[in-house]
Amino acid sequence: MTVSVEPTSVEASGSKGSQALRPHAEHAFAAELAALAAQDDRPRPERWQLSPWAVATYLLGGTLPDGTVITPKYVGPRRLVEVAVTTLATDRALLLLGVPGTAKTWVSEHLAAAVSGDSTLLVQGTAGTPEEAIRYGWNYAQLLAHGPSRDALVPSPVMRAMADGMTARVEELTRIPADVQDTLITILSEKTLPIPELGQEVQAVRGFNLIATANDRDRGVNDLSSALRRRFNTVVLPLPESADAEVDIVTRRVEQIGRSLDLPAVPDGIEEIHRVVTVFRELRDGMTADGRTKLKSPSGTLSTAEAISVVTNGLALAAHFGDGVLRPGDVAAGILGAVVRDPAADRVIWQEYLETVVRERDGWKDFYRACREVSV
Repeated sequence: MTVSVEPTSVEASGSKGSQALRPHAEHAFAAELAALAAQDDRPRPERWQLSPWAVATYLLGGTLPDGTVITPKYVGPRRLVEVAVTTLATDRALLLLGVPGTAKTWVSEHLAAAVSGDSTLLVQGTAGTPEEAIRYGWNYAQLLAHGPSRDALVPSPVMRAMADGMTARVEELTRIPADVQDTLITILSEKTLPIPELGQEVQAVRGFNLIATANDRDRGVNDLSSALRRRFNTVVLPLPESADAEVDIVTRRVEQIGRSLDLPAVPDGIEEIHRVVTVFRELRDGMTADGRTKLKSPSGTLSTAEAISVVTNGLALAAHFGDGVLRPGDVAAGILGAVVRDPAADRVIWQEYLETVVRERDGWKDFYRACREVSV
């Protein structure tokens, strides 16, 4: 027997999408998605809101025939995005793998928004994620009063996606305990979710698929079983290839975040963004940008996501305690916090980088002084 699951919609009390601090992708970019749908005349897989071509255009950006500009959501190799989108059009699930800060969650959210029009069918992976978060749970008041029944069952986001032919997301899959991870095997291979208590099952309808993300630095935490890994097509998202690409990513994201927080415009602080990105890349790579000096790398990841956080916090400092222009003193403390995770080893690495590289770099004297001031 097959049971249907009614879709549910939860809206924050008293709030609208436009008022949310961080709107979901399908709300923040609703106009672009609507423009793409209106001009998308290519074949669409069943229950997809857009064709695979339009989904890729939504993520990578472009200009539509009517002149509508689609802003890039992801800056990286086009082929990776095409492979990811194509995977979702098959019966294979998609695993986005990469080091922290490579936009795995960001890409996952925008893929779900473009494919299904809903990025909220989400399971957040942690060490405490229970099996019920992936399969289903029970309303215990109903369960005690009437026993196992359809009314007592509480569907998980994955179950709802299966029943409605939508895209489910599982974030930080390798942080979930191994026995809970493996509940996905039957879902991904048989496309069914048994409910033995009721003698029923939920069968995935066409359009269902799943996107998982995993941090490849978490190997050894809860490695995926070979049986589960075989159910995924894996796409590895790399770090930005060049400093210019990373500056572009940081600038775009900070502008988006800044608009929601009424922060100063980014162009006034583009020089500091370049400096933050340069520092992070050099320490991350263990080499100065000109390739002349080898460096020791600190214990932190110094990811693009952390650079976005440092710049955003710097803009807030500039807005509330400065003149509204991003300056070295606004980002220095954030850089120190990102670099020095191990107070003993990382502080030595930072001081050495500061004195041997930053101090000698032309045009960086004000930045050096600001960093020295917070590093004492």
